[in-house]
Amino acid sequence: MSDFIKTLLRKNSLRKQCQDVSVADIEKVIADLNDILVERKEDEARLAAEESKRIEKIEQIRLAMKEAGIDLSDLSDVVEASPKKTVKAKYYIVDDEGARHEWSGRGRTPVVFAEYMQARGIGKDQLPSAE
Repeated sequence: MSDFIKTLLRKNSLRKQCQDVSVADIEKVIADLNDILVERKEDEARLAAEESKRIEKIEQIRLAMKEAGIDLSDLSDVVEASPKKTVKAKYYIVDDEGARHEWSGRGRTPVVFAEYMQARGIGKDQLPSAE
């Protein structure tokens, strides 16, 4: 929590900070905070209404499935799960045993690649391209 928020939430701290502030400025801050409060309440009400509509739609679908005698497991057999996005290999090496290892160049360097580069004194940019 920021120091500003801590000050706002503690009456004595707020009082101390407002010692040198005019009454007109304090009234302006209060008016601005009231406007912000109204906006926040409206946003929360809108989000609650959207969530309520979403839950209502889910319930309608659930009831329609029940009436049709369809179980959720029936759908999982028919509907394809979205496949994970795979990243194409950018580099490859062939180890001493003849096995080919591929790496996208992203994330942590695989041990086999780190050992390969260290043994040859090369960097990632000198690895053979898999493309």
